Amino acid sequence: MQLTILSTSDTHGFVLPTNYAERDQSLPFGLTRAATVLAQHQNAATLTIDNGDWLQGSPLAYYAARIAKDVTKLTDAYDAVGYDAGVLGNHEFNYGANYLQKAIAKLNYPILCANILRDGQPAFGQPYQVFEKAGVKVAVLGLTTSYIPHWETPTNIEGLEFESAVDVAKTWVPKLHALADVVVIAYHGGFERDLETGKPTEKLTGENVGYQLTEIPGVDALVTGHQHRELAGVVNGVPVTQPGYRGANVGQITLTLESTAEGWQVVQGAAQLLNTADAKSDENVTEAVATTNDAVEAWLDSPLGHVNGDMSLHSAWQARIHESAYIEFINKVQMVATDTDISGTALFTNDGRGFKQTITMRDVVTNYVYPNTLAVLKLSGADLKAALEQNAEYFSLDDQGQLKVTPRFEHPKPQHYNYDMYQGINYVLDISRPVGQRVVNLTYHGQPIDPNGSYEVVANQYRAGGGGNFAMFGQSKVIRENQKDMTELIADYLQAHPSIDATVDNNFQVVTGM
Repeated sequence: MQLTILSTSDTHGFVLPTNYAERDQSLPFGLTRAATVLAQHQNAATLTIDNGDWLQGSPLAYYAARIAKDVTKLTDAYDAVGYDAGVLGNHEFNYGANYLQKAIAKLNYPILCANILRDGQPAFGQPYQVFEKAGVKVAVLGLTTSYIPHWETPTNIEGLEFESAVDVAKTWVPKLHALADVVVIAYHGGFERDLETGKPTEKLTGENVGYQLTEIPGVDALVTGHQHRELAGVVNGVPVTQPGYRGANVGQITLTLESTAEGWQVVQGAAQLLNTADAKSDENVTEAVATTNDAVEAWLDSPLGHVNGDMSLHSAWQARIHESAYIEFINKVQMVATDTDISGTALFTNDGRGFKQTITMRDVVTNYVYPNTLAVLKLSGADLKAALEQNAEYFSLDDQGQLKVTPRFEHPKPQHYNYDMYQGINYVLDISRPVGQRVVNLTYHGQPIDPNGSYEVVANQYRAGGGGNFAMFGQSKVIRENQKDMTELIADYLQAHPSIDATVDNNFQVVTGM
């Protein structure tokens, strides 16, 4: 017989096929489309899993958490899909542990997570569950990337213990084989190595350990996510999937089983991705958020302020080379909110369009896509320069000596959010120079930065905690925080300053020689 494991991952609250940049969109993704594909491929021998990062990410998810303060505005949609099980993602913690617990309580399917503990016991849901599908017992072990403390606001994860996903899996997999015919790991994390060669594709920090999980004896299938990659194949004999994000694909693993005296045995496995772009939206899932979506659209169109000048983004690439009025504005908001005069921020994706003449909430939430809070770091001048040197690695030169994005910032996962642009200091990044020696003319208030001097710098909580492997930062250097979400801080600033000027002081440059 054949057992099928279907999965979504990293839907990020994008229930309907829209990114909310405009009204009435019909884009090639969304939970409603994924739900249709899931239904089309289900039978008595099918297991369906949501693999995490669903509670945060879309304007709809933000509205449920921050405006309506009612998690059912989102959970109703996920309940309507009909999942067998779900897994915790790292972004499930963005709105705090209490909100997460409320979400889990409202879901009509179990949440599985074996490696996030409180007082030595699973803190959310249960570690595993055994399902019976067409007479086959299938154990699903839930795991989440243990790297969350490097990113998350400390108050959101207070008292939690994040155990190694690999170590926990090694403990559980043999136990689960004593209970079930098939053992599936649903892991909200990705791959740290090339799936064919096994060579590292990133720093081996423990953020992603998917390849190591395939090396554990007894793992029959591995569902992954977190990296937003589109992957399907067999690694070390284990079929694996990673279906991108926002419901653009459904992962499908097919296991061929044979009946033996000891029970069902897996004899073959295969994996593929099922694209959802052409699927019609599931009516039940659509209906579950219809009223809420109307409220979200109205909220998004509410005006907040007016721009004098041009604060639009015509090219994400150009905005990272030449300072834009939008980035300068975001840095100004951060500085005002934390009483600092040095600030760093990123243009998180290539989808942002900046602000039009009239700024609405739609503009704010579709440009600033993460629920970041702010932290102020006390850094040495050497720390600050080291951070700029790491930012400079975002760029490299092509064969003609022209600027390009360094490939590892685009593949296997886009990481444009790991390139920050600063306000309050002046600097030049000369990409013709060797890595580690690219920052030149670094000044603060007209004077060279003192390597031994002390400087207060504001950044989002992800970066301040060292997210993106910025080792010169860290929680030990945080001296104060602003716990308001950045979208709220932007809205607050615009209420206090309803008419803003688009200004650019060109305090940084990216060049290919001086």
